[in-house]
Order: sequence, then structure tokens, then C-alpha cells
Amino acid sequence: MTASGTAAGTAAGVRAAGTAARPAGYALLRRGRVSFLVHRRSLAVTAALAAALAAAVVAALSLGETATPPAEVVKVLLGRPSPDELVVGTLRLPRLVLGVLVGAALGVAGGLIQTVARNPLASPEIIGVTHGATAVTVGAMAFGLASHALLPWFSMAGGVLAAVLVYVFAWRRGLQAARFVLVGLGFSVALRSVTELFLTKGDFLAAQQAQVWMTGSLNGRGWEQAGPLGWALLVLLPAVLWCARAQRDASLDDDTAVALGVRLGRTRLGLTATGVALASVATGAAGPVDFVALLSPQIARRLTGTAQIPLLATALLGAFVVTLGDLLARRMLAPVELPVGVLTAAIGAPYLIWLIARGRTGGTA
Repeated sequence: MTASGTAAGTAAGVRAAGTAARPAGYALLRRGRVSFLVHRRSLAVTAALAAALAAAVVAALSLGETATPPAEVVKVLLGRPSPDELVVGTLRLPRLVLGVLVGAALGVAGGLIQTVARNPLASPEIIGVTHGATAVTVGAMAFGLASHALLPWFSMAGGVLAAVLVYVFAWRRGLQAARFVLVGLGFSVALRSVTELFLTKGDFLAAQQAQVWMTGSLNGRGWEQAGPLGWALLVLLPAVLWCARAQRDASLDDDTAVALGVRLGRTRLGLTATGVALASVATGAAGPVDFVALLSPQIARRLTGTAQIPLLATALLGAFVVTLGDLLARRMLAPVELPVGVLTAAIGAPYLIWLIARGRTGGTA
């Protein structure tokens, strides 16, 4: 064999090896010396969800008691002069931004908690995190213990406290998924009872305000809530980026993870802590918007077809669900505005029943 033939054969072998090493469904992207794999279907789904969210944003800013042309909405978003700047930029945009942030935070929080629990039924409202945040916040409101500016901090403290209690009681030489969910359900029932007790024993007018807050509503909310939530999510962003990589290790079974040298306990604790923080700050900003954290991760995973829950697609889907839900809540019974939590609960409750029924028939673990 000649030298040129040997070189050609070697090059062909390298190309064949590179092709064989690339997983099915992935594309290899190169930029200089840096190369990485991209899941084609996930990329397409993420782009589609981003487009759907953009369309929902324009629709939410356009529709209302006064209809605004989409062209004027785009002008306002780009900072250009527009006669509709007051309606779009001052009245509708703050509420929309809050809804997008709340939906994204709840979606990612649900994805992280479901990864740790390895159960599609696990979510902040199911395992007690949302109920802990609600109980402490309602107690502070009903007894006049804090101003509205401090309520998000009370909410976060309640969510973290509930998560710590669930984690401690569920730990038995490790964190088993079934025990984690069952203990969380028990705490959810107990904390809901505590919330009802606060409502009956507190000030009557404050209790009425607390009941409205408990439905999960964006009515009357704006930059005062969206600003602190945005800063909180920015602080949590490095932790979320770490979670995007760490969830691969947490998805492994215990024996495989230990054999690979993964510190599974610390990894799961980090994922849980980040998910709890995201759910708590979102609940403090808009109240308990139920079932967004339950729906978004599993739908995103089914759309992308990945083994792990895709956090970016989950965040976009959560933001889309809250944005579209709030739009429907505003316009379905206009001029009466429903809380967005009513719409998400109406969608999420049948989905939860379907998950439980499918699990009983062996469809899910």
C-alpha cells in the first residue's frame, strides 16, 4: 500500500471513529478549538418555545380593555416613541415581566425537585415548599407582622423551613424518592391546616387580602414585585447553571453514581436548595401559582425526548404557561379578572390525576 493510500485510510478511520463516538440525535458544533454537542430536537423545541413565548408576550401587551396594534407594542419594547406607551409600557409591561419571571422560576424549580425525587409527581406545591411559604406569609399578613415589601422574605423563609423539615424527615441513610414525596405530602396537608388557622384567627380584612394572595394572582402587581424577583433570580443564576450539569449525576442510580465518584448527597442537596429558593421567591412575588412547576418539566422533557429535564426549555414553557394563563384570566370573563392561579389549577389538576392513574397502571415509575 502506498503512503497516500495509508494516509487516506487513516483519515477515513478517524472520521468514522468521530462519527461513531457522536451520540444519535446530536450535532457537533465547532468554533476554533472549542467543540460541543447539541441535541438537535432540544434545540428545535427550545427555539419553538421561545417563539411561542414571544407571541404570547405580544398578545398579552396588545389585548385588554383597549386593544393595541402589535406594531405599537414592538415599538414600546424597542424603546421607540409610541402613543400607546402609557398603556403598554406603564400598565401592562410590569405585570407581564413579573409573570414571565414567576413562570420561569417555578418551571426550573419543579424540574430540579423532580430530578432529585425521580418522580413526575414531585413539585414545590406537592412536597410542601409552596405551602410552607404560604403559611408563613399568610400568618404575617393576617396578624400584621410585616409590610408588603417584606412579604417575599417571609415567603422564602417559610419555603426553606418547610423544605428542611421534609428533607430531614425523609432522610434515612440516603434520600429515597418515594419517602421524599410521601413526607412532602404529609407536610403539605399539615401546613395547609396551619394556613387555615391563621386565616380564622387573624384580622378579618387582612385575612381577606391573604385569601386573594393565596389564589396566585398578578392583579395589581408590577415593578415593586418584579424588580426584587429579577435580582433574586440573577443571584441564583450561577446555581442554576451548576444544576444544569449536576442533574446528570443526580439522575444516575445510587450504585452507579458512587462507582463514578459522584458525591450524590451533596449534589441532591444543592439541587433541592436551588429549587426551593426559586419556588419560594416566585411564591413571594405572586402567591402560589399552582401546578406550573408540576406541568412544565414533564411536558418539556417529553417534547425534547431527553433523559434529563431540559432546564432552558422548562423555563420557557413555564413562562409561556403563566403568560398565556394570565391573558386568558384577564379576558375570559372581562371586565372581571380571574387570578392566574385559577387557570393553572384548572389545567394542572386533571394532569395530576392522569399522572397518578398512569402510575397505577404501570405507565410511570
